[in-house]
Amino acid sequence: MQTVIKNPNWWRRRTTLERCLTLFSILLAIATIVLALGLGYALLHEKVTDEPAPASPKPSMTPAEALHGDSTVLNKVPAADGKSLAGGKGAADDVCFSKECVHTASNVLSRMKPEVEPCDDFYEFACGTYMEETNIPDDKVSVNTFSVISDKLQEQLKDIITEERPMTEPKHFRLPNSLYKACMNKTLIESLGTDPIVKIAESLGGWPLLKGDSWNADNTWTWQEQVKKFRRLGFSMDYIIDFSIGVDFKNSTVRIIDLDQSSLALSREYLVKGFNETLVSAYYDYMVDIAVLFGANKEQAKKELLESLEFEIALANISWPNEKRRNSSELYNLRSTQQLQQSYPYVQWVDYINALLPEGLQITEDEPINLSVPSFFDDLGKLLAKTPSRVIANYMMWRIHAFSVGFLTDEFRKRQLQYATALSGRQEQEARWKECVDIVTGSEYDELEYEDSLAISVGSLYVRKHFNQDSKAIALEMVNNIRGVFNDILDEVNWMDGKTKTEAKEKLHRMATHIGYPDEMLDNEKLAKYYDKLEVNPDKYFESFLGMNVFGTDYSFNKLRLPVNKTEWVRHARPAIVNAFYSSIENSIQFPAGILQGHFFSAQRPKYMNYGAIGYVIGHEITHGFDDQGRQFDVKGNLRDWWQPDTQKAYLEKAKCIIEQYGNYTDRATGLNLNGINTQGENIADNGGVKESYIAYRRWTEKNGSEPKLPGLEYTPEQMFWISAGQTWCAKYRKESLKMRITTGVHSPSQFRVLGSLSNMKDFAKDFQCPDGSPMNPVKKCEVW
Repeated sequence: MQTVIKNPNWWRRRTTLERCLTLFSILLAIATIVLALGLGYALLHEKVTDEPAPASPKPSMTPAEALHGDSTVLNKVPAADGKSLAGGKGAADDVCFSKECVHTASNVLSRMKPEVEPCDDFYEFACGTYMEETNIPDDKVSVNTFSVISDKLQEQLKDIITEERPMTEPKHFRLPNSLYKACMNKTLIESLGTDPIVKIAESLGGWPLLKGDSWNADNTWTWQEQVKKFRRLGFSMDYIIDFSIGVDFKNSTVRIIDLDQSSLALSREYLVKGFNETLVSAYYDYMVDIAVLFGANKEQAKKELLESLEFEIALANISWPNEKRRNSSELYNLRSTQQLQQSYPYVQWVDYINALLPEGLQITEDEPINLSVPSFFDDLGKLLAKTPSRVIANYMMWRIHAFSVGFLTDEFRKRQLQYATALSGRQEQEARWKECVDIVTGSEYDELEYEDSLAISVGSLYVRKHFNQDSKAIALEMVNNIRGVFNDILDEVNWMDGKTKTEAKEKLHRMATHIGYPDEMLDNEKLAKYYDKLEVNPDKYFESFLGMNVFGTDYSFNKLRLPVNKTEWVRHARPAIVNAFYSSIENSIQFPAGILQGHFFSAQRPKYMNYGAIGYVIGHEITHGFDDQGRQFDVKGNLRDWWQPDTQKAYLEKAKCIIEQYGNYTDRATGLNLNGINTQGENIADNGGVKESYIAYRRWTEKNGSEPKLPGLEYTPEQMFWISAGQTWCAKYRKESLKMRITTGVHSPSQFRVLGSLSNMKDFAKDFQCPDGSPMNPVKKCEVW
């Protein structure tokens, strides 16, 4: 029989769970009080023991003893008199305990591996734990500092895009939601099957592989007419000849039509190896399997698509490699349309070009055309003459069917994933919502320029909700400080003549700066005008996307006769991106809102963290104006040789040092050597950028005093600058992705961006007391700026 207690006390009225939680709360409170008393005593004791000591001196430039890696005083570099190097107006042992400082310290510590000797391998020192403990999600090919911020930004964009907006809101703010819904409607996509692309293909005469002998019964098919139809429907026009409208390199106030070599489905570097390259075999298998999913006979698909692949390989072989495309002068070859017709009669050029231009825009035979690679067009005529129309048609129709796969059913997308795994190591498709956010913002397809996407509309909503206006002023101050350092570097270099130096300074000081976003993005009338002709049907996903392509192409091509406005807001209206840019044509640097956060920037933490991160990026972009490609353009953005011969010779020798340094690096995971030629521009920018930002930070401390340390990090402010710079490039790649990056990319893998640039820095070696000849302080150093 249960005993009933009358009028139970407070404790007995509590459940077992409530009693346990109460006891836990009491113990936690006692522990907190003890901890607070202990901390108070420690701080008081530290204050008492520090008071008799004299004030810390200004930072000493005298080399100190080398680091020994003792965990008790790890990497705490003593000055010449034995006191901490961090001096200035603040006390040497000041520690910042603000919420932001604690958070920053936690992030820094979570990435670094302090037991590694920084003078041996600074990348391992700064990013070792990150490399060991970071797992690449199955839907990613790499993880890095940029992607962490991008993931957060993607979540923010999802909230913006998925918000239901009433019909009373402007159309340009409703369009993103409509396209997102179309992308997310998998039920409709599955029910439609292949209809979206098959119906379009039929209107184009069909895919020969699928049509069989009935294809081109009237023998009227030409690749030129097919390209015209592709343009009207929203497909790429560039499968045979790349067609675009850009700024005239030698007169950047006007635009010009540009013809270039083919846009290939697989990078030229792989295709030229033929079937000796495993990725070419993977690409061929993918072609066949997708064709079979569309209804082709497998054996017939193998035969016909092999011929199409051989045609694409031939296009790759007559194309220039990236190494040859770094000299802009060699890519500038003006011809009149009449001259074009005489030299390359396999196209009726006036008719062809007029068909690709928007309605109301026409050219005559006097129109100047830039022919980027004349030798390609010489060889293309011969290739087209010996290739049957059916082979070319199969190739072109393969390309648009391959483009459509991402908009089709799961059956197609699973095969696409297998191919992506071979290319980049990706293990699974990303969540549908992520893919749809990328589609809306223009991040998903290389063939989609940002002018074609809804990035401007989404970006406008993003900056209204998430951008801190104070960041703009602080970033601008940093730009000016770092620009000032580059100015002084130009004064100091002894290999430049006076005339070239004067022109370099003018280019530097007239370099336009775009930070955050253009003000016009908040002007609803301008947004309404921009998006006036764009419509999105949430029940027609593929068709809506193609419509966006047509919209963007029309917008771009309609600029042909308009004067170039280098500060046009649309060109700088993609704020929701984690990146930064330099434009040779504009002579401008751009830092979108998306990069002014996270690891790169915070107004509430010590400046050494900001100068090591976003400051490094700022210096990097400024230096791009003076790298091997940027230096070819003058202050007005015109392609002009403004370098005196001896100065140019000296520059090329310095650049050669960088080329050889990075070209001698071998990636252990892939066994591949870096391409020193293709990566030289980025490497020159890295080396100059980190040097400029470091000097700018030291000048800031001379004016404002030394900054406090971060809790748990016994490093000087100067050392923390380098740690911040190193951790900017913490990254982990899949082997396949890393191989592709080394083979085709212009950026060195992250490890070598850190090791290469910092080992060239005398200030780095001084701050970490690296012995001469140690890995991070080699006797031979490369320096362009």
